[in-house]
Amino acid sequence: MFDLFLAEFWRHLLALRRYPLELLGAVVSLSLIFYLLFLGARFLAGPGVELGGRLEAVLVGYLLWSFTLLSYSSLSFGLTEEAQTGTLEQVFLTPYGPIPLFLVRNLSGLLIQGLLVFLIALVLMALTGARLSFNPWVVLPFLAVLLGGYGLGFAMGSLALLYKRIGQLLGLSQFLLLFLLQAPGQGLFLLLPMVPGAALARSMLAEGAPLDPLFLLLAFLNGLLYLGLGLFLFKLAVHRAKKLGLLHGY
Repeated sequence: MFDLFLAEFWRHLLALRRYPLELLGAVVSLSLIFYLLFLGARFLAGPGVELGGRLEAVLVGYLLWSFTLLSYSSLSFGLTEEAQTGTLEQVFLTPYGPIPLFLVRNLSGLLIQGLLVFLIALVLMALTGARLSFNPWVVLPFLAVLLGGYGLGFAMGSLALLYKRIGQLLGLSQFLLLFLLQAPGQGLFLLLPMVPGAALARSMLAEGAPLDPLFLLLAFLNGLLYLGLGLFLFKLAVHRAKKLGLLHGY
């Protein structure tokens, strides 16, 4: 399994070296979206209104959205691309199996995703004047959010495996993902995917709050629950796709 991780990690590094404009374009586009929204909010609120700590909280939610968006959508886009190029069946014939392969493929891209989010954070902090408290322990709630994002990604990947073209649905679901990462971490919202981890990350980065072990445990339980649900749905989709013969062609 470790050799598979090294191969996928090297594949990500090769893609970064050969297509550096992809990383630059992602940083520019994602930073520009938030900055335009920030300018629009300042214009509507008036020149004398200060956003205060709410700006940092919204910025952290946006960074979390950028971080999970790649892991959430990469599986669906990857399955669609494999189907279009005619290599989907070969992927499912690997000795590792489809679920371990896609899990390792997503994990091996964490370095690139982390670099992307870090660059976006630096750009937006310079443009908006927001100040974030970078605590090294904030990596833990980020990982909890990522587990839930992978779970939703596998659930969406099961639809991509069965129906091939789900671009419109995937685009709409990204707005739902943004809502989940901005939702308040209290009450029934804690039952929704990624909400506990996102709330903990916002409090640590935007407010400088310390790491809450009990809330972190809740965030990881939430992430593992939705990861398990996503893997279960993907396993069912794989079984149905094989039964219907949907892997050999587009």
